[in-house]
Amino acid sequence: MVLRRGITVAQLIEEMDCCGVLGAGKIGQAAKLVREMFTDPDYTVFLTVAGALVPGGLRDIIASLVKDAHIDVIVTTGANMVHDVIEGLGYSHKIGTFKANDEKLKSEAVGRIGDIYVEHKAFEGLERWLHQLLDQLPEEKRMRISPSELLREIGKRLDDENSILSAAARKNVPIICPGLPDSIIGFQLWIYGESNRFFLDPLGDVSKLVDKVYEAKKSGIIILGGGWPKHFALFANTFREGVDAAVQITVDRPEAGGLSGASLDEAVSWSKVKSEDKTVTVICDATIAFPLIVAAALEEA
Repeated sequence: MVLRRGITVAQLIEEMDCCGVLGAGKIGQAAKLVREMFTDPDYTVFLTVAGALVPGGLRDIIASLVKDAHIDVIVTTGANMVHDVIEGLGYSHKIGTFKANDEKLKSEAVGRIGDIYVEHKAFEGLERWLHQLLDQLPEEKRMRISPSELLREIGKRLDDENSILSAAARKNVPIICPGLPDSIIGFQLWIYGESNRFFLDPLGDVSKLVDKVYEAKKSGIIILGGGWPKHFALFANTFREGVDAAVQITVDRPEAGGLSGASLDEAVSWSKVKSEDKTVTVICDATIAFPLIVAAALEEA
């Protein structure tokens, strides 16, 4: 690889691609494949998001991709949407340390995510705001609402141009959240439902996701992390014999047999991916690799 003064991100990634081996080669290949997904209008692009990626700094990037019509469907964890909402409400995540005194943080009402700190009052504010929103919804809607419909209602009410939920609501991009109950929002919905008429219908989002799969001329997926979002989006694509192109960024290993570390080659056996020809797995922290790959893809798009 050749480095020179003034080199752009795209030029750096091109040097990695020319190198062609190890992690550098994978990042170069991934950037080319993501660029193809972003520039070919036949692609429906699914983005799956797991792990602490919103508090980890990817919020603005994902929101920008939605606003610029590069992403058509997001499948994510409830926790990432919780952190998107609290930032939309004016709270913030702060730089901390892995070497924290966690008992001291607890006494100060601060929660820790790795080296990221967030004050408990952010979630108290979320609780009050969410209950007010639910009260404003017509009872008919509250009696049968899918997670994506609820998240769209939340996004419509967030006055924050950097919010993923707000951007998705404006661009009509569905945010599918199969594990929403496994989040602070989910538990607040349960609390609300204990004294109010409310029913969350997760199967409504299965229909919405599969409809997007059937509509796709070509299906492309970008997988950040693994877990439930990865499986939900890939399994939905089995109804069209798999995605046409896939980029996975993960730090998990395949040896334990878990899905988060499973190779995209393995996904071919399940008809989640059509062919190994257009798949790239990057073994790296997504907060490092994803911004580089996106910046290069957009620079050359």
